[in-house]
Amino acid sequence: MAVTLAAIVERFAALHVLVIGETMLDCYLHGSTGRLCREAPVPIVDVAHRQETPGGAGNTAVNVARLGARVTFVSVTGDDAEGAAVLRALDQAGIDVEGVFRQPGRRTLAKHRLLAGSQMLVRYDQGTTAAAPPEIEAALVRRLGALHAAHDVVLVSDYGYGVLTPGVIAALARAQRRAPRPLLVDSKTLPAFRRAGVTAVKPNWTEVLELIGHRIPPPRGERAAFLGHHGARLLEATGAQIAAVTLDTEGALFFERGRPVYRTYARPVEHQRATGAGDTFLAALGLALGAGADLAAAAELASAAAGVVVGKDATATCTAAELRAAVTPADKHVSDVASLVARLQLHRRAGHRVVLTNGCFDILHSGHIAYLSQAKALGDVLVVGLNSDAGVRRLKGPARPINGLADRAAVLAALSAVDHIVAFDEDSPVALVRAVRPDVFVKGGDYTLDRLPEAAVVRELGGVVRILPYVGDRSTTSIIERIARQTPRLENIA
Repeated sequence: MAVTLAAIVERFAALHVLVIGETMLDCYLHGSTGRLCREAPVPIVDVAHRQETPGGAGNTAVNVARLGARVTFVSVTGDDAEGAAVLRALDQAGIDVEGVFRQPGRRTLAKHRLLAGSQMLVRYDQGTTAAAPPEIEAALVRRLGALHAAHDVVLVSDYGYGVLTPGVIAALARAQRRAPRPLLVDSKTLPAFRRAGVTAVKPNWTEVLELIGHRIPPPRGERAAFLGHHGARLLEATGAQIAAVTLDTEGALFFERGRPVYRTYARPVEHQRATGAGDTFLAALGLALGAGADLAAAAELASAAAGVVVGKDATATCTAAELRAAVTPADKHVSDVASLVARLQLHRRAGHRVVLTNGCFDILHSGHIAYLSQAKALGDVLVVGLNSDAGVRRLKGPARPINGLADRAAVLAALSAVDHIVAFDEDSPVALVRAVRPDVFVKGGDYTLDRLPEAAVVRELGGVVRILPYVGDRSTTSIIERIARQTPRLENIA
């Protein structure tokens, strides 16, 4: 990860994003109740507040704007009060709605929720779900053709309610062939976009099972392990370069052609009454890829943004400031081993399985990131023992580390796979192993058990040792050597 996640968020402001899909009106009626109706045994709610906000693809567009980018929105609404309310809210969010067509006779999609206190009593939906008529489809095709090349990223939020017709999808494919852009698609019918030049898809769990032809879902808690064996089939079925699958409390899995699967981990929240976390996820993932982030960084940003929204109420969004705060945690780096042990006691009382690994992690690269993701999957809590600066010098030579301890810890802390980081100064992590007493001790690379003096200690304490391969042709040393070879060329450029 060459730059910090927060620095990638700063790049969002330079992007211009095209969002296509069905917008909706999310309406929340907030009130209180203390009486039953005489006509029927139902509560009477005294409504005190009405909240209206864009939903569906409109929420995706608002999330993109809140994250700092410019947005152009292409959609269809009805020529009714709900449509006017959606357009008004989008305009207030700073979104260009010139590409939104108002179809006479169409009823705007709307979801109404009635709440008494924090309890939702009922949701009732309305709106036209039929495909746009030929004249509206033709207008969408023309507008898409005119707008596509002027944008840096294209997001499709397809609920199957009439905007992404076969003709519009074909126009999108033609535009992608003329001027390829990062194209991310969230759709109930992903195979329809298979030849549209899709960069990434975001199927939900039910859609994944249909795409890979699996009828019997695995038990909850085992979905990530199950899905890890089906990434190639998922990519083949959708034609995408990347497939991102969210798994609620199990985090998310990211498949990329020719790369190991990458997993992010969800942070627990007290309640989940928010709507639209998937829209936030799609927006952040698209912006990160458009800003030049690799998949691991984009995955962390998308998962962190969705995590911000999950902790809110109603149809919610994530701002750029909230995302920066979420990916720069201040509490993962533990000051000393004694404090770490105290934290781990709480985890063990909850029955959590502790995984420990250690290393220098000087210049964090894709090999490190894949390795840490695999290590976390072996348990519930991942502890990283980080060699001190003096320890790195003894192990690697006087020119190392390139990055000091604080910087190395800060970059590691941005990864959702990492739960706790602690520095140690010894050449061997034996003392750290004795203090942590891990259930699993993990090393990467070409180590063997006879070359790990800590292995015997792990087994003595009742743990197991796992050796995971690094991603081939990825190492800090090789990165430094490449930089050294290019230094004269870089100096000439400068």
